[in-house]
Amino acid sequence: MATIELFNTLGGKIETLAPVDQKSLRMYCCGPTVYDYGHIGNFRTFLHVDVLRRVIRQQGIPVQHVMNITDVDDKIIRNAGAAGVPIAQYTEKFERAFFEDLDALAIERPEYISHATACIPDMVSLIEQLAAKDIAYKAEDGSWYFRIARFPEYGKLSKKDFDGIEDGARVDIDEYEKDAARDFALWKAVKPGEQSWETALGTGRPGWHIECSAMATKFLGDDIDLHAGGEDLMFPHHENEIAQSESASGKPFVRHWMHVRFLLVEGKKMSKSEGNFYTLRDLLLKGYRASAIRFLLISVPYRHQMNFTFDSLIESTNAIDRLRTFHQRMLKGGFLQGRDQALSLLTGEARMAYTIALANDLNTAEARAAIFDLVRAANTAADTGMLRSENVTEILSVLELFDGVFAVLEDKDAAITRAALAWAEAEGRLDEAAPELVATLSFSDADIDALVAERTQAKKTRNFARADAIRNDLLQKGILIEDSKDGVRWKRK
Repeated sequence: MATIELFNTLGGKIETLAPVDQKSLRMYCCGPTVYDYGHIGNFRTFLHVDVLRRVIRQQGIPVQHVMNITDVDDKIIRNAGAAGVPIAQYTEKFERAFFEDLDALAIERPEYISHATACIPDMVSLIEQLAAKDIAYKAEDGSWYFRIARFPEYGKLSKKDFDGIEDGARVDIDEYEKDAARDFALWKAVKPGEQSWETALGTGRPGWHIECSAMATKFLGDDIDLHAGGEDLMFPHHENEIAQSESASGKPFVRHWMHVRFLLVEGKKMSKSEGNFYTLRDLLLKGYRASAIRFLLISVPYRHQMNFTFDSLIESTNAIDRLRTFHQRMLKGGFLQGRDQALSLLTGEARMAYTIALANDLNTAEARAAIFDLVRAANTAADTGMLRSENVTEILSVLELFDGVFAVLEDKDAAITRAALAWAEAEGRLDEAAPELVATLSFSDADIDALVAERTQAKKTRNFARADAIRNDLLQKGILIEDSKDGVRWKRK
């Protein structure tokens, strides 16, 4: 069975990632809290997890991937209350939007998706196990807390020193300072107006941290191969997961921890106050393509902080156009029979470089570079008549391998943008869409094909004024026409 070398936050070094049972890799990824639309920082994490699972499967390793949906927490309760609706009604809209965004970004669905509200009995059972060991205790208000002083290894993931933690000093909110190290809430006693559950622990609702421990072990067992999430979750969330799970089971909870670095926007931390906070839908309404957003967000390896800029998003769009144009050139065929040995050797080297790069801590930058080197060499060979049919077969095989992870060759962008426009119209946000985008989408592919055909005919009859008029009309609607020796192609901006 093939292996992948991946940095382990717990061990602080690159280690081999492989299933402990030699059958399938069991991984858990912290999912969304569905209180609002996901932003591009969220999706950078989900995209790199998607890259990981795709690479694992390319190595021939089956994957058992679990993701939670946090559908009850402080923000959800607060927002649902302000909206005057039950939390289930409030979260349904944002959960649906989350999965639509996953699909738009070509992120594969996990094998198991679990809602926090569906696993309350599992959380209660876990808390009862901790209570039986006097690690969980009940406070005066009926809430239950984890006694951090009873877990000496607390801090081993984040490498923080928590010597001298005062036993019984509690923090009962989920949104607290990152350096807080006090007994944390496992179960919160009911408050007026909050949704609650009647359990053996009392009437209330779960704390944030307990849900992931309960759901991860429910679906994957006590010894999990890998746990992934954004670096902001390392402390306290993941630290608390470890403390809860290992205190209950007496065994290591997760062998390998993967954390994706923060994303900056134009060199600054993304925030609404800075005016640089973007959801996927914001970018789609500005006219940017979903495929380009995907390609950009995974272009910088997961352990490197990424600076998202609109210039880099345009570069990503152009890079995808080059890849798709090259792919179509290879598919069109018409090359002479045989094989150019030098190009065949280079193609094999590109395949190897791509594979090694991804197996080496998911180095997406080097993997991408290997493919673009191949594209340049193959285009040169085609231009000089050196490209042969057997070379094309080999190149298409490498492109298939590449797209199995990067997933950008198939053009679904127009349909995704149309869906975003329809959503904006339904939400009364159509005024946020770029005007040229609305004009672009008023033309169907069939409409464009008909005009391109008319232009081609006009050129044949030397009616160049009409041909130029069609080109200019399409350009104003965001449609670019490219004339090449391989024929006429068009694409949306």
